[in-house]
Amino acid sequence: MPGHKRRYNVRFPPSRIKKIMQKDTEVGRIAMAVPVIISRALEMFLKSLLTKTCLVTQSKLSGVVSVAHMKQCIESEKLFHFLKELVERVTSTTAQRDNRGLSVWPLYRRRSFTSVCNLFYVTLNF
Repeated sequence: MPGHKRRYNVRFPPSRIKKIMQKDTEVGRIAMAVPVIISRALEMFLKSLLTKTCLVTQSKLSGVVSVAHMKQCIESEKLFHFLKELVERVTSTTAQRDNRGLSVWPLYRRRSFTSVCNLFYVTLNF
């Protein structure tokens, strides 16, 4: 149908991704499918990162995802080695000062941590 916009089932808006891509002067025209594919790839990457970070947090018997847990996940997984430069700035003193991650993103108190990790998996599973 002419004039009928397609709605894609993605969590990150393709229009925003297209704007970010067009800020680069080397990028010319962008096909309609490209921002949608990048959005889906971003969802899959975040799903993998959060799932593995949740596993690290559970192994530490913690109820809060902290920066130290994410750092350990990035350093231990070969898939995330390109992020090592970003997490090098996170000092180990932060992890020693607050080994349970209390100063970072507290989870909902009414839910157990396992149910929150399962919630991440369900909402990002497609």
